[in-house]
This record gives sequence, C-alpha cells and structure tokens, in this order.
Amino acid sequence: MKVIQNHPEPDVIISGAGPVGLLLSCELALAKCSVLILEKTENPHSPLKNLPFGIRGLSSPTIEALHRRGLLEELEIHKRLKNPHINTTSGKSTKRQVGHFAGIPLYEDNIDTTQWKYRLPGSSEPSLISEIAELETILTRRAEALGVEIRRGFPVTDVRQTDNGVKVWSGSQIFEGKWLVGCDGSRSIVRKIGGFEFAGTEPEFTGYTTLLDIADPEKLRPGRNVTPEGMYMQSQPGYVLMQDFDGGAFHNAKNPVTREHIQEVLRRISNIDVTIHALHVATTWTDRARQATSYRNGKILLAGDAAHIHSPLGGQGLNLGIGDAVNLGWKLAAAIRNYASEGLLDSYHNERYPVGAQVLDWSRAQVAIMRPNPHARALYAIFRDLMNTRDGATYVAGRVWGIHTRHDLEGDHALTGRSAPDFELEDGTKTGELMHDGRALLLDFKGNALLETLAGEYQECVRYISGNVKDRLGLSALLIRPDGIVGWASDDEMDTGLCLKHVFNNYWNTTR
Repeated sequence: MKVIQNHPEPDVIISGAGPVGLLLSCELALAKCSVLILEKTENPHSPLKNLPFGIRGLSSPTIEALHRRGLLEELEIHKRLKNPHINTTSGKSTKRQVGHFAGIPLYEDNIDTTQWKYRLPGSSEPSLISEIAELETILTRRAEALGVEIRRGFPVTDVRQTDNGVKVWSGSQIFEGKWLVGCDGSRSIVRKIGGFEFAGTEPEFTGYTTLLDIADPEKLRPGRNVTPEGMYMQSQPGYVLMQDFDGGAFHNAKNPVTREHIQEVLRRISNIDVTIHALHVATTWTDRARQATSYRNGKILLAGDAAHIHSPLGGQGLNLGIGDAVNLGWKLAAAIRNYASEGLLDSYHNERYPVGAQVLDWSRAQVAIMRPNPHARALYAIFRDLMNTRDGATYVAGRVWGIHTRHDLEGDHALTGRSAPDFELEDGTKTGELMHDGRALLLDFKGNALLETLAGEYQECVRYISGNVKDRLGLSALLIRPDGIVGWASDDEMDTGLCLKHVFNNYWNTTR
C-alpha cells in the first residue's frame, strides 16, 4: 500500500461529490474545518444529471438552506421552467400543477398557505425546480472557493477506524482523517464496510427512465397513465418513464437495458403496439425502502442516500439528503473545533432519523395506491378526491414541500424545532441573509441586556441581533441554530436567562 505523501491530514474525509457531499463540505469549510472529498467518477458530467433526467423539485427546507448561505440566487433553471401548466389537448393554460402524490396532481390554486402559521409573506418560494447538474456546479464552485479539495477518480475501497480517526483506502492509496462521512449514494461502500445495519422493505416494481426515439409517439397518451399492468408517462418527446410491478426483478438481476426489452415493457404496460427506433439513455430503479438503523458508528457517519433509500416518487430524496448535510455540518464542525463535545453528534441521528422514516413511509404509501389492482384503484380514487379539497391539498403540499418538518427539541414553544421564519428587519435585511457565515443567530426583539451579555459569551458561535422586525409573530426572542432550525423561542421577555443558558450549553460547551 502507498500512503499519500505531503498531504496534510484533513479534519473530515467525505466519500461522494454529489449535492449532499458537496454541501456538507461547504458547511464544514465555512466553519474553518479542512475537508477532502473522494469521488469515484472522474467526469462529473452525466446525461442522467441534466434535464429532463436530472430534474428535481427543491422543497422549502432546501430552498431556505440555500438562501441562508447565499446560494439561492445562483439557481437559474427554475426561472425558465416556472410556467403555467399547459393543457396538452387544447394548448390553453390551466391550473398550475406544483407536485403530485402517487401521480395525482397537486394544483397551486387548491393550497391555502395561510394555514402555515410561521411562514411569513415574502418568504422564498416553497418549491422550485432545479437539476442535479446545476446544483453540483454551484456547490462545487462554492466548495473550491472555501478551500475544499476534491479528488475525482478516487473510489473508496476500504475503511478502518483508528484510535485517532479513520484510514480510507482508494485502491493502493491511503488517506487519513479525523472523521469520515459516507455521502456515496444508495450502494454506499462506506455504509457496507463501516458496519451499519440497513433495514427496510423490498421493492414491488422496476422503474425505467428512458430517452428514446418512438416511431409513433402520438399513440401514447401524454402525461402519467396508470394501467392494469403498471404506469407509463410521456412528458416530453422521447422521454418516457415506466413502472413495471415485477417485484423489482429486472432491476435486481442487473440485466442490460436493451431497446427490445424497453419496447416489450412499454407495449405490455400501455397495451399499445408502439415501435421504438432507438434507445439513447436508460436507467432502472426500484421502490426499495431502507434506512440505516444508526447514522453514526464511531468516527464514521452517513448522510443522503447512503443513510436512506426509497422510491424517487415525489422527488424527496435529494431534499432529505440536503437536510442531513446542513444538520450534520455545524454539529461536526463544533465537535472538531472543540466548541461542543462529540455527544452533540448523537442529536444528528436523533433528529434526522425520524424525518427519514417519515419520507420512507410517504414513499411506501404512494406505491400502495399505485399497484395495478382493484384495492389500490379504490384508494387512489379516495386520495384523488381528498386532494381536490382545500385542506387535503394543503396537507399534501405541506408534507411534500417539508413545511411540516419539525425536530423533537426541548421546549414548549410551537416554533421550537421548526425552520425559522425569514424575518425582515426594519432596514429591509432578511434574517436568512445574516446567516451566510454559518453562525447561529440570537434575535432579540426587546433589547434584553441579559440576552446580549449571554450571546457575548458565545460570540464565535452565535451572532446577536437586536431590534424590531416587520412581523415578529408575537415573539420576544429566539435562537436560530446554524442549520436554520429554531433551538429556543419565547413569547415572554421574562422567560430568558437560565432557560436560554441551558439551551446554549446543550449545543456549545466552550466559550471564547
């Protein structure tokens, strides 16, 4: 084995340069931690990352996370794609579709955003369209500007924990670091070698994402079509998605995806005798739903698809991984810089595991009503009716867009554990803009001298802001963690002091 020479030991080694690994590296580097990313592929560009294959819906927590780091304005694709839904038969604009549940359209006009008490007017959009390639480009640029080293063509092949950290093998080369985070996807080598249990349920279908030339595309109905054999969707010329309820057999067999096979599956599911001239790109996937029973094993942690996998229905996988990255980033940095004990990292699993479990169940529920049988069709009809109601659409939107996400934190206030509102100060500055440096925010709307003194003890970790805002929602003060989650909130200016001191000590144990 050859040890890398003249290479300083990084604080953190990250396996995987996808959006989750890149954002995590940015969070760590922002907190002055050294980071090395090992990425197995040499070329970051892939047709599966670009439109229409790489299209992803960004949910509210992801949008807010990008806003808090000054990255949201760099997104461009959503500006081109945010158009009214077009009726493909008449060509006239109709209600704008902003999502779906098991293929049932979710329309913007049905959503009552006033039910979301802590979402202020003028906040970022709750949902935007982007693509994997766009996110990776933006995050790579930011990571490199912060000093993150990215080595491409370096697959992780072995991992060992040592008394002082970790050793990571990439072929014949060895890298040493204090921590290792596996952000290397659903087939994570870090998870497999690192001793993590991956529990869950087996698939019911093989999904196909294809780009092909069809001799007679007009024969296929546009949009999403559920049939007695499965589902097919033709959303753009030559772009076809399919679900074949074969128990995931074809995907698991790892057979080559040929033109002949795709034609056979498409004909069977659609019951239409279409002819495929050429198959340009094809990939398969399933609805297997599994989750690591622990997100940490010693000096090794998991994030993103390495920690949880599920069907891409609803597009929540990327958003779930982004949430992992922002939750883990500041906590790992605090432990590395001795602002907190390693015990703080236990809260990473405690907070993110329940969120992941909810997403997995959300995915399973969609599959349950998409099965090609009478029982599922009956459930499908009920859900369709519910989603055509104001309350039903609002509930589904809140789940899909992450509006209802809340961590179970200590504290009685209803805002504790939720994403912080983007308050607007009197000079027009938004609180999200004050978090670009990665520090927590203590917002004091009543100018409490005790809070200012307390914040001064933690000034390297916490930024103190005093003053009024345009709509403070009845609050007197609140602590916003670096990941944007409210760690403490109070409506009563007398309810401060020891209560907030206790919360501070839960997160940071070193004063500067």
